Amino acid sequence: MKVAIVGASGAVGQEFLKVLAERNFPLDELVLFGSHRSAGNEYEFKGKKLVVKELIHGDDFKGFDIVFTSAGASISKEFEKDITKHGAILIDNSSAFRYDDDVPLVVPEVNAEDAKNRPRNVIANPNCTTAIMVVPLKAINDLSPIKRIHVSTYQAASGAGASGIEELEMQYKQIVNGEEPTVSKFAYQLANNVIPHIDVFTENGYTKEEMKMYWETRKIMHSDVAVSATCVRVPALRAHSESVWVETERPISVEEAHKAFKNQEGVTLMDNPEKKEYPMPLFLSGKDDVYVGRVRKDLANPNGLTFWCVSDQIKKGAALNAVQIAEYLIKEGEVK
Repeated sequence: MKVAIVGASGAVGQEFLKVLAERNFPLDELVLFGSHRSAGNEYEFKGKKLVVKELIHGDDFKGFDIVFTSAGASISKEFEKDITKHGAILIDNSSAFRYDDDVPLVVPEVNAEDAKNRPRNVIANPNCTTAIMVVPLKAINDLSPIKRIHVSTYQAASGAGASGIEELEMQYKQIVNGEEPTVSKFAYQLANNVIPHIDVFTENGYTKEEMKMYWETRKIMHSDVAVSATCVRVPALRAHSESVWVETERPISVEEAHKAFKNQEGVTLMDNPEKKEYPMPLFLSGKDDVYVGRVRKDLANPNGLTFWCVSDQIKKGAALNAVQIAEYLIKEGEVK
């Protein structure tokens, strides 16, 4: 099994290294690729030093089985054919292919079988907020089809990459020292603030981040479910939180929902208000699952249910989801 990571020096690329090691992924050789700037960087994997190779056009991907890419949409599009022309499966973490009809968009706990139908040998990872939300939604949808979803997200600085974390940490230090905070990565100062703006605004007044949740949820769930999102950047370092309201075809009790969440692969139920037990990003960074709590009946809708969920968006929202796709393909004999 020969595996590559494209974009190895980035936050998600580094997470790939951790996840592959943690899960003892069955590879024989791992090769790292990156930009001209990151070529030559060394990273450790299972006690061995790996040197990043420069990503160039040609036949460098001949003989590879799986290639994980997280170097941005433009790079993924530019190098798609280089990666797949000799038979490698490209599992992409950017937005490059998510909306292409001939590219499956996969969250393994929800629609793993879609990964088998890949005409271009490309599989797309969804946006992190969508990946986190659809795992618990699967549990509810299996009880009664979901008709409508309203969601507000509370997205950590790391959703903007390593530079987002660095800027937030720097701003707090500057504030403590009585200095003017540096604002570069985000539209406004994030420290001591929340910003209801992630990605660019579209013509309908929603941001692209919010529209991703609309488009991607419908594709993953094979549903015409109505989705309305508000995405907010908050001054947490890592792990996204989401407040989700769903309307189902029939009423679902809290007890039913609890049982379904407990039985859903990839979900950990953490819902004990009396003991102040509920998911929070401070304690769930680095965890694999989507943690669900604050499960309640919706007071505004008899067929409504609301819940709160938290998950590490660099892990489940990116690297882990891609590795789980690869694990599924291996288990199903799609990768020899």
